[in-house]
Amino acid sequence: MLEKPIAITALSSVSALGAESGAVLETYKDPNHFLTYRDFGANEVWVGELPNTEKTAIHELRNSNVKYNNLDNSVLYALYASRKAVQQAGWSDGANFGINIGSSRGATSLFEKYHAEFIEKGKTATLTSPTTTLGNISSWVAHDLQNKGPIISHSITCSTALQAVLNGIAWLQSGLSDKFLVGGSEAPLTPFTIAQMQALKLYSPSDPDSKYPCRAMDMTNTRNTMVLGEGSAVACLESGNRKNALATILGIGYATEALQHNVSISSDARCFQDSMKMALGRLSSEQVDSVITHSPGTLKGDASELKAIEKVFGKRIPYLTNNKWKLGHTFGASGMLSIELAIAQLQHQETIVNPFSTQEPPKQIRNILVNAVGFGGNAVSLLLSKKSILKSVKYH
Repeated sequence: MLEKPIAITALSSVSALGAESGAVLETYKDPNHFLTYRDFGANEVWVGELPNTEKTAIHELRNSNVKYNNLDNSVLYALYASRKAVQQAGWSDGANFGINIGSSRGATSLFEKYHAEFIEKGKTATLTSPTTTLGNISSWVAHDLQNKGPIISHSITCSTALQAVLNGIAWLQSGLSDKFLVGGSEAPLTPFTIAQMQALKLYSPSDPDSKYPCRAMDMTNTRNTMVLGEGSAVACLESGNRKNALATILGIGYATEALQHNVSISSDARCFQDSMKMALGRLSSEQVDSVITHSPGTLKGDASELKAIEKVFGKRIPYLTNNKWKLGHTFGASGMLSIELAIAQLQHQETIVNPFSTQEPPKQIRNILVNAVGFGGNAVSLLLSKKSILKSVKYH
């Protein structure tokens, strides 16, 4: 556990669930998924795409400044979410705060567009390089917010957003910064990206009549059902107990494991075992009421995470829930969207039910563990708490 708590004073997102915090809670309570079946090149597949209202807002943002016309959606999604987050936190324009917003794939659409033009014409556009580098996400957010603090971008596959949280916490704990904006952004809904997931045989079958196209953490499932989603989610972090805290980060954990295959982790996810134990620290596992699993809807991925949870928690398994069955797997943004799900439950004391669960939801939600892992076994676990119980938690 952390020596001092870290407060999440704001969180904003845009995804298949929409972008308004109140509406997002209602969509989580809706038992239906928010995935769409549509054409992607030669494929008809399920995807988690932004609703039309948010697509219009992103289009308006692109047209609001001539400098934004050539930006990838991954950058625009981050701009859109970041503006709302800093406003919610009360951070003024030009304030001195750090920014670390990462992405698994970066400027997917633009890179594919420019590459296709290069194959056809043998040359590419002037802005190809600066608009497809990963670092341009945080750089453009900093430009848009007139920020004066440190600017960082990274890609650690699907654990990117939670790795950004770890980095922000390190800056805060060191005293080098007072505030940090952290998160992830992803715009992977392109025919080529979907084809890559299909080549790995991870993608959900093309079945327009499927009630649940993604069956994340459904242990009765017999086939891979990953569905890609797009979106961005960012959070404002500040040191210590804050009156305006949405939730408090009590513990952090991280781990990697030896690569056996490019996309796999061990059958009992040793990386998750280590990251969860580290996040718990001296806190009894019995005080964890829920785990928001990474569970991408793949047979091996979901099963290995469950085995890791069973080894850490023993016979008393906290309530397991997730959101990928509802909005898709947003790669580098997924961990922060899971934090959003955790905060919604902590703030409103309502369990967002996993439709495939046979567990009884907890009567009280005090502490939630959030998991994320990327290709190569880069696992992160964060322990989040409802701020009203902080006095009962002992730090070491």
